[in-house]
Amino acid sequence: MKKYFVTGIDTDAGKSIASAILVEKLKADYWKPIQAGFPTDSDTVRSLVSADQIIHPEGIILQAPMSPHAAAKLEDIDLRAEQLSVPKTENTLIIEGAGGLLVPINDDEFVINLAKQFDAEVILVSRNYLGSINHTMLSIAYLKQNGFSVAGIIFNDTPNPETERFILQHSQLPCLGRIDPLEEINSSTIQSQLKNINL
Repeated sequence: MKKYFVTGIDTDAGKSIASAILVEKLKADYWKPIQAGFPTDSDTVRSLVSADQIIHPEGIILQAPMSPHAAAKLEDIDLRAEQLSVPKTENTLIIEGAGGLLVPINDDEFVINLAKQFDAEVILVSRNYLGSINHTMLSIAYLKQNGFSVAGIIFNDTPNPETERFILQHSQLPCLGRIDPLEEINSSTIQSQLKNINL
């Protein structure tokens, strides 16, 4: 089973959209280990992909739309990464993180730690905005310095060729594709993006 862990340079980088596109492109399963708040990302992805794609139940659902460590405390839950285990499947699995890399699960663990725990390659979603070079390069530096296996980068939303060139040149990571700006997000527009992903 091939596993990819989709994370972003910030909370709104476009992880769920990228995950839905990857699920369709690779005919993969989808799993959200930690969900905080509603509507769930699993429901979002389910509404965007083909009916025959498997969406596995979340590892845990927390009620409050905030950092998992804070949401878990509100419910008096001692949330630990070791409590989460990958669902059984023979298919490629797209695992969507929560927020950015260093969103805390608890006082000692970060969401990105799950990528190593699950033996999954990281796919970093970078959304082009003022400051995204800094956020992307810091994210990449953390991943490299801490020994994560990184499959590559997906750029989302408004294209910025110079930003993308700089990031790819200095990170030496492959570009796995670009997601066009989408006025509407639905199953048809997700399908329209499959040609832009190289994985």
